[in-house]
Amino acid sequence: MSVSSSRKITQILGAELEKLVTLPLIWRTLIGTFILNLVLAAAFTSAGLQGAAGTQNILNIGLASMGYLQAGFIILGVSATCSEYTGGQIRTTLTAIPWRGIQLSAKHLALAAITIPAAFIIAASGVLYTFIRLRDTAVGFEIDIMIKTLVGATGYLTLTTLLSAAIGALLRRTTPALVILLGYYYIVSPLTRDFLPKYLPDTAGSYMYMPPSSDEINVLTPMQGTGILMLWTLIFITAAIVIYRKRDA
Repeated sequence: MSVSSSRKITQILGAELEKLVTLPLIWRTLIGTFILNLVLAAAFTSAGLQGAAGTQNILNIGLASMGYLQAGFIILGVSATCSEYTGGQIRTTLTAIPWRGIQLSAKHLALAAITIPAAFIIAASGVLYTFIRLRDTAVGFEIDIMIKTLVGATGYLTLTTLLSAAIGALLRRTTPALVILLGYYYIVSPLTRDFLPKYLPDTAGSYMYMPPSSDEINVLTPMQGTGILMLWTLIFITAAIVIYRKRDA
């Protein structure tokens, strides 16, 4: 009996989700990132107690760890796609699921399903900790700004994870993928940010969660930053799928 296309896609998505959920490295990465975020939030909040804490300051302090936090999600994305190449597990996957384009697309969707709630919880934990510590000095705290900022932070971490997963699928090896990605995010980008345009993934994406400020003129709006980072992510995912379909496992 033939299986309908929609049911086939659902089954493949379920299989990919099950593989990610049962991968210990995924949970170790998320738990480690959560703990690191709380440690950094405590450190930044202690420093922030020296000054006033309005709405913007609480968000800025609560999300000050984003630059470090994204490393955990980069590792998450690379691990999700490179783990199957360890020990040749990818051959088993392709034997069971010969539709390569659908399989890799389903893996990214399954990864997004895990990353979205995890990213929101981790980002929100830093902001919540900061708010609890600074609530006595928080004048006119606006919950709608906080929600929009957390949604932007969640979107940024999710897209960064998917982009990293696509690069992991292109390179098929964990170490080279991490060296390239971490080297770009933590060495190349900071050193060239004043010279390169604001349309690179991390620079544009940072506007997704940047709280509104009257002290500086933002080059991009949150929607523009979202669109640019999403475009980068789709380009790399598309390239990964095209190459994945043409090469040997």
